[in-house]
Amino acid sequence: MRRRLVGTYLLLLCMVLLALEIPLATSLASRETAGAVADRLADATRFASLAAPAVRSGELDALSDELQQYHELYGIASVLVDQDQKVLRVFGDEPRDPQETGIAIRDALAGHQVGMPETLWPWDERPVVVAVPISDGGAVLGVVLTVSPSDRSRREILTLWLILALVGAVAVAVCMTTASRLAGWVLRPVTRLDAVTHEIAAGDSGARVQPGLGPPELRRLSASFNEMADTVTASLERQREFVAHASHQLRNPLTVLRLRIEDLGSRLDDEELRGENDIALEETDRLADVLDGLLELARAERGRQRVEVVDAVSLTLNRAQAWSPLTERRGIELVTDVPGEAQHARLVATALDQALDALIDNALKFTPAGGRVEVGVAARDGGVEVRVRDTGPGMTEEQCRQATERFWRAPDAQNVDGAGLGLSIVTVLVEASGGRFELAPAESGGLAASIWFPAGAVTV
Repeated sequence: MRRRLVGTYLLLLCMVLLALEIPLATSLASRETAGAVADRLADATRFASLAAPAVRSGELDALSDELQQYHELYGIASVLVDQDQKVLRVFGDEPRDPQETGIAIRDALAGHQVGMPETLWPWDERPVVVAVPISDGGAVLGVVLTVSPSDRSRREILTLWLILALVGAVAVAVCMTTASRLAGWVLRPVTRLDAVTHEIAAGDSGARVQPGLGPPELRRLSASFNEMADTVTASLERQREFVAHASHQLRNPLTVLRLRIEDLGSRLDDEELRGENDIALEETDRLADVLDGLLELARAERGRQRVEVVDAVSLTLNRAQAWSPLTERRGIELVTDVPGEAQHARLVATALDQALDALIDNALKFTPAGGRVEVGVAARDGGVEVRVRDTGPGMTEEQCRQATERFWRAPDAQNVDGAGLGLSIVTVLVEASGGRFELAPAESGGLAASIWFPAGAVTV
């Protein structure tokens, strides 16, 4: 945007400079041409006054000596023509354009002083042609024609044009510097506002725009943005604190309730009532899972976790080993596919641990006995990818898109234990680490979950 703004300023300046300098350059060329023609006309007029008696008497020797010296001194050729357009004397080289000199001679014989061309240009090599009538008592006896080189005048015009171009270049440079500073002053708050917006979107809720920058309108915009960010951050923080406090405070009455239900169950003799009591205990356990999930989600969404570099291979093997007793008890095969060397990933603390626990727990819940759960690690796209695949019933692509929503449960999984918060927690932790979390139906059936974290450098 800064380049476009500076470019607009420069375009306007160039248009103004062209509108001013082109007429000025033309005027300078015309002025220099007029000066050169006036000098030649003055010389030719003097020679014409000397030539009048010489032409009438036919004694041209004195005049010829004068014109010859003039040619030798200034390098300007001259031609003496009588009233019948007969050339009497030529001093110097003959004109290269007879047609042009013929026009000048005819106009001079008509009693006019002629100077050509009207304007000299640096690229125009035509000489300066001047014709003055030789008059005596009102009668035109002949013409004095001078042909002078235009090199000096053209160099003078070119020098003036170069000075004009230099002045224009200096003006453009000054304007560019001024426009760049002005654009920077105007756009600095906008640039900072854009950067802060991305920082907030990336999870830094404390990022704010520096006040007092730019014009008054943008200062007010920066102040309003900071007020809005403070309000939104405070509202989100209150919401998270409420969820965390509510989850924590509900633990105690829920624990007391479970103990009373257990105590009540020990006093029941009826088998049907005992079954109802077991169902009530299961509901209290499910409610406890919901509270734990809400508390963990509130902690994950605070965005203030410590970032660390971990070996994804060793951590994945550790979590697979921790879940192996449960897989053996359920008759499910847990397979690991990891490279031999370490794969270091940069993520928030415990993000990979919690994500693997949630994904392996989900896979074991939906994989029937005799099924298979595969956990793998691989380097990909400049980072580290961790995969969890199962051979359970899987989900459709639409269900995979909805699975990360809080409390969402698949239609055929309403009776499966869980609060519907595990994948939401995984999403929050992975995004806070700058990674990606994807769910998709596995090619061989079941569900495939993949987590990608940026690679991390190990400090020694």
